[in-house]
Amino acid sequence: MRGRALHVLIAVMSAALLTAGCSHDSKAASASSDKEGGIETLELRYQGSTGAVTYPELAEDLGYLAPIKLKWIGNTTSGPQDIQTAATGQSDFGGAFNGAIIKLISAGAPIKSVISYYGMDELSYSGYYVLEESPIKSAKDLIGKKVGMNTLGAHAEFVLKEYLQRGGLTEEEIKQVTLVALPPVNTEQSLRANQIDVAVLGGILRDRALDRGGVRQLFSDYELFGAQSAGTIVFTNQFIKENPNTVNKFVEATAKAIEWARTQPKETVIKRYEEIIKKRGRQEDGSNLKYWKSTSIAGKGGTIREEEFEIWRKWLETSGDEKASNVKIEDLYTNEFNPFKDEDKK
Repeated sequence: MRGRALHVLIAVMSAALLTAGCSHDSKAASASSDKEGGIETLELRYQGSTGAVTYPELAEDLGYLAPIKLKWIGNTTSGPQDIQTAATGQSDFGGAFNGAIIKLISAGAPIKSVISYYGMDELSYSGYYVLEESPIKSAKDLIGKKVGMNTLGAHAEFVLKEYLQRGGLTEEEIKQVTLVALPPVNTEQSLRANQIDVAVLGGILRDRALDRGGVRQLFSDYELFGAQSAGTIVFTNQFIKENPNTVNKFVEATAKAIEWARTQPKETVIKRYEEIIKKRGRQEDGSNLKYWKSTSIAGKGGTIREEEFEIWRKWLETSGDEKASNVKIEDLYTNEFNPFKDEDKK
């Protein structure tokens, strides 16, 4: 992939990782292993998402994460940026699209995925939308057009380029499709204002746009790839080594929260999310939560399946990325901490 944002991200990480080694020393000093059942770190720093509830946040609210507490340090709209903060020691964990994780690990980022946190299914997916009257009907029609997405070098870009390749575009033609990074909450408005020609909209933001009308789906990630998990939460290898019980508790709690959301009535989940947003007091609009439909995660409890990484590793290999193609699957993720790993085996 040649996304400019990802290249900048890798360069920044390469420099920052040199000083990240000791980032957890002060936290280790405050750990209370004897008093808390061997859990090494009792506070985990993370980035959230405006107007949304993450599964670790849900796990904490349900009481699954105790005695560990989460410390919110801000919001992110980009998976690559989120795992950058984790890799450089500014946060303790982050989540991103699996393809972006492969790219970063191949560039030397010392991170490993431990649990899936989003994906696509028939209810929850990312669609590529145009205005109802738009002349765009196929991949060829996107030549010379602008596509707005949350970030470059991640899920939305990978899926778009797969669509363009399947549509018969050459590499030179694909380069003529302009990618525009936009905050997710602004993407729909940019489409309606004709600032972009295609908007990538997922989940809650997609359903809100459809309710308003005037937009038409060109294609979706679910149509191209079917049901699968697509993004995972990572910790650094060092954090996992120094805090195995903390990571184990975190994954167990998050996995239980995923299954809670999967098995509860939709109305129950939405109500809980609304209560969480109200309690945390971040002055955010939670009205979008009414559009929540499913976890979209394929593996039980967020168990990571090999094919969910292998499909993107092969895609990168086909695209000529030798570094990414040489990354070993075992270096990308682990299910060792997930209590549902045996139940998910096919």
